[in-house]
Amino acid sequence: ISRGETIGVFQLESSGMIDLCKRIMPGTLEDITAINALYRPGPLESGMVDDFIEIKHGRKEMGLVFEELLPILKDTYGVIVYQEQVMNIARIIAGYSLGQADMLRRAMGKKKVSEMDRHREIFRQGARENGFDDQKAVDLFELMANFAAYGFNKSHAVAYGLIAYQTAFLKKYYPAAFFAGILSTELNNTDKVTSYINDCTNYGIKVLAPDVNESLWLFNVVGNNIRFGMGAIKNVGEAAVEEMVQEREEN
Repeated sequence: ISRGETIGVFQLESSGMIDLCKRIMPGTLEDITAINALYRPGPLESGMVDDFIEIKHGRKEMGLVFEELLPILKDTYGVIVYQEQVMNIARIIAGYSLGQADMLRRAMGKKKVSEMDRHREIFRQGARENGFDDQKAVDLFELMANFAAYGFNKSHAVAYGLIAYQTAFLKKYYPAAFFAGILSTELNNTDKVTSYINDCTNYGIKVLAPDVNESLWLFNVVGNNIRFGMGAIKNVGEAAVEEMVQEREEN
């Protein structure tokens, strides 16, 4: 993933994603999860992505308003990326309950001015009661409000990140089976089929021409290579291919 070899990898195969993968160079599932959350117009335009990358690679210091935020933000290098982080900050610093934190998340996401003003005061008072500096608490609230507009749901990003990791693993260790699988999912998409076949050459895999003695409806693995699937040939019917395969098996 860090090399940008992500054609066919779930959620990571667009040119923009490939560039971001090479810039972030993920080392953990947490990093892959963050890539899914960060590759959106808001984070890219706001400078969040650049901060994340610079801090991750040690070219910039992680800046925390309060040290107590480290357990919440360490996985994202001090950058608020997820809605859940906003909720946990409110709980730790201002003593919000889970329900109150969720109401804050909603208010920030919808940018309701009256609600934001009300929560700003609740947050400030809660932070003071917990022994935190008033002005720093207000500054933190404004920082949260800015990031909340771009906040992503972490549980959603983790699910995407896990599938991305799994497909990247299959591409790395079982490339022939991987390519046969993804080619078979795109039988009617000539552009995708062409792209995946071109990528096969980077892994030393040949896509062999259709053959009545070996081809199936889908692309299939033959040795370390792939036999072209009959289903990707225009005007070839599936019933005819099934008849061909059956005749082959019987003889």
